[in-house]
Amino acid sequence: MQQQTSFRSTPAGETAGKKSSEIAKLVSENAVVVFARRGCCMCHVVKLLLQGHGVSPLIFEVDEKKELDFVCELSMIGGKGKPPPRLPTVFVGGEMFGGIEDIMGAHISGELVPRLRQAKALWL
Repeated sequence: MQQQTSFRSTPAGETAGKKSSEIAKLVSENAVVVFARRGCCMCHVVKLLLQGHGVSPLIFEVDEKKELDFVCELSMIGGKGKPPPRLPTVFVGGEMFGGIEDIMGAHISGELVPRLRQAKALWL
């Protein structure tokens, strides 16, 4: 069954590294994680595409008010040498796969299903 998690602001005194490590833990423990803006239609499209393939991704919804802070933290864990990610951002097998353009491009070219199988998000 699909899980949904909300981004929580960190109490004063905790460092951004702590939040990044929590996000990194989510990414490493789940085959597919979608970081999505709450109520975004493009995020909904990514979720439906993955679910249509039989994948049950962890959905991590981010409030618009906290999006900038979250994207900065997300770029620290997955964007090594890449521009800051835009939401939705998808991690497959512990690595940043990309946004909606990357997911749709991989789907059209036939590269998405093998990647999902490699990450053990699909068994068939």
